[in-house]
Amino acid sequence: MMKNEIRHTTSPFGRSGVLAVLAFHIMLLASCLFCQPTFAQLPTIQMGEAVPRDVREMYEKGLRYLASSQSEAGDWNSGGYPGPGVTGMAVMTFLASGEDPNFGIYSGNIRRGLRNILEAQDAETGILGGRHAGHSSMYNHGFAMLAIAEAYGAVDERTLWPVGSVSDGKKRSLGEALELAVRASVTSQKKNRFGGWRYGPDATDADTSVSGAMMVGLLAARNAGIEVPDEAIDRGVAYFKSMTSSSGQVAYSGVGGFDDSIARISIGTLVYAVARRKDMPEFKATIASLANRLEQPSQNYVRYAQYYQAQALFQGNVEAWEKWNRQLVAELKAAQQEDGSFSGELGVTVDTSLSLLAMALNFRFLPIYER
Repeated sequence: MMKNEIRHTTSPFGRSGVLAVLAFHIMLLASCLFCQPTFAQLPTIQMGEAVPRDVREMYEKGLRYLASSQSEAGDWNSGGYPGPGVTGMAVMTFLASGEDPNFGIYSGNIRRGLRNILEAQDAETGILGGRHAGHSSMYNHGFAMLAIAEAYGAVDERTLWPVGSVSDGKKRSLGEALELAVRASVTSQKKNRFGGWRYGPDATDADTSVSGAMMVGLLAARNAGIEVPDEAIDRGVAYFKSMTSSSGQVAYSGVGGFDDSIARISIGTLVYAVARRKDMPEFKATIASLANRLEQPSQNYVRYAQYYQAQALFQGNVEAWEKWNRQLVAELKAAQQEDGSFSGELGVTVDTSLSLLAMALNFRFLPIYER
């Protein structure tokens, strides 16, 4: 058991994410005299540059679609793969926009989504989505854990649950849920002979796609102030190292199999970068591989690949990201549907969320997007 190993900060605002909220308040005060109150106020970039108009307009259009398609229960049922991980992706799009998560026009969407995620957590195991989720169980867990970590410290927990709601064991705080999620992640990893994760919490094999979602979620939790054992991060990084070739390709599972996958190369790059292992030759190989193929589109799961590629390039080679980002914005502008959504292999909610999050590097409001 890890009861004494995991602790969270006492203040929900004691982390770097609060800087984004404060910056937004300052910007809002300066701009509100010139804005209509019925529209979202999308931000300029944190570093002072203006966000391209196309990005702002496309992002707002996408947010309106997600807001209109959210259920009263807080989740999204518009096809694809439902679950707390999908809800987490959508919640992160609202958090990434720069709108005040407590008082902005999308604050209600954020709170409903977070409540839905917390209610889906197994109180005994800490798994977000429960064991019944089967094939997608740990995907759901990883992305939902990431969403909670990004909300923790930015969302005022005093307004998370409706006043007068009766506690039934599921109405836990974000910090409590994040602690449970981290504990569940580490427990699952300890059962895995490779030091990674696969579809279910008891899996003994691993793959780099699920493991990427889990590693980024754990690293976001650590950045949020949750204590994550060094051993868990080290074992996860070691797994990715064993799956990375000298040419920068990243295998999927098992031994070998270094077929070309922009998504997996991007996942490996991001894991190394956020884990602060940029000195590793494997990181240098993967980022070089990405930087040398900026115009090569992914062959499968395009929006999923773009979501990771945006973060990997931004973390590893910002000049390459700037060039690739221009291409991304042009491609997404042509692909966005009239209602603001995006279509793809993973369902409209997932593909819309991933597309918006790939563009959200232009805003840089999510703590996980900080360099």
